[in-house]
Amino acid sequence: MSLNKDQHNPTLTTTKFSFWSNRLAWLVVLIMVAGGVFFYRQPAAQDQAKTDAPPKGERQEAAVTVAVATTKQGDMPIYLSGLGTVTAFRTVTVHSRVDGELIRVAFTEGQLVKQGDLLAEIDPRPYQVLFKQAQGQLIRDQALLQNAELDLTRYKTLLEQDSVPAQQTATQQALVKQYQGTVEMDQSQLDNANLQLTYAHITAPISGRIGLRLVDQGNIIHASDASGMLVITQTQPIAVIFTLPEDVVPSLMQHWHKEQYLPVEAYDRAGNRKLASGKVLAVDNQIDTTTGTLRLKAQFENEDQTLFANQFVNIKMKLDTLRAVTLAPTAGIQRGTDGAFVYVVKADNTVTVRPIKSGATDGDVAAIIEGLSPGEKLIVDGADKLREGSRVNIVKVDNVAVTHTDQPSEGAKPKP
Repeated sequence: MSLNKDQHNPTLTTTKFSFWSNRLAWLVVLIMVAGGVFFYRQPAAQDQAKTDAPPKGERQEAAVTVAVATTKQGDMPIYLSGLGTVTAFRTVTVHSRVDGELIRVAFTEGQLVKQGDLLAEIDPRPYQVLFKQAQGQLIRDQALLQNAELDLTRYKTLLEQDSVPAQQTATQQALVKQYQGTVEMDQSQLDNANLQLTYAHITAPISGRIGLRLVDQGNIIHASDASGMLVITQTQPIAVIFTLPEDVVPSLMQHWHKEQYLPVEAYDRAGNRKLASGKVLAVDNQIDTTTGTLRLKAQFENEDQTLFANQFVNIKMKLDTLRAVTLAPTAGIQRGTDGAFVYVVKADNTVTVRPIKSGATDGDVAAIIEGLSPGEKLIVDGADKLREGSRVNIVKVDNVAVTHTDQPSEGAKPKP
């Protein structure tokens, strides 16, 4: 009968038993240490949880970071806004009144000219010849008239002496009148020749700005040319034709008849930069039925030449002024199904929803008719996460950053 090797080796059996006994002992020790640590930390964790837990019945909510603005009291101007087009008071296409060669151009494109300034010159020699011919004809007929008048004086003397027949005296008197008529015709022909000679020098009919040249020097031009030589637009003063909706016509006409002076301001296409200030010059007599608007004409002195004909502008017309009203930033006004409302910050840094009634606006400021008083703080940024009673953390007041100082609240123990 065969026996196991371990049974024949007692030393080997004793060594294996000792190895497994040591490992089991270490395992028991580790389990005991872990259990002690767990039971030691459990009361402290429970105490900390009780300390950090909110009071019973209260729900802890994180503060919302917001920016606020303070309402103020002031005057609010009421403006009417419309779209307008700059229109020159007068636009003149300069034509030549006589035919001939353009021998001189005395202007530059875009130049400002005054009425009477020389613009161009047409070859005057043909008209100088006509002037001299008319002048000579006049001198000849004036001499014939003078001689006939002397003869008539002699005939009258002889008629008194009964030395000549009365018929001869009457004939001489008729001849004098004939020469007088001829001299008048000669004088008119001379004046016409002088006028044609004057037309050879083309001058500015109005004061204004010259556009681009339409004819170059050296060309033969005619009085019948359709395009003309140049265009002058009057830019000082200048007009703007703009429209307003028919809904504002009653209040507009009330102020128009009462004041007879309504100030207007012209702004650029984006409506940000002011270009000029002026006044309403005229109001149209009918409303355009296709657009439901009324046309108005305003006058601007345009001293700095910022307005050009056919330029598109935005018009703001001051109609009235609201005195001592509550002013609030438009960024703080919210819109809902029930109308306009704002979030007002209370003393404990919580917000409340306040319905309001807003009036006229001027840029980013609105007049508040009902619902707000001067000195109240409105949420202007971060309102999308708010509701009634929400707690807020203010980082800006009236666009100025707020510096927070970490201080323990009353009754709170400082952390170690």
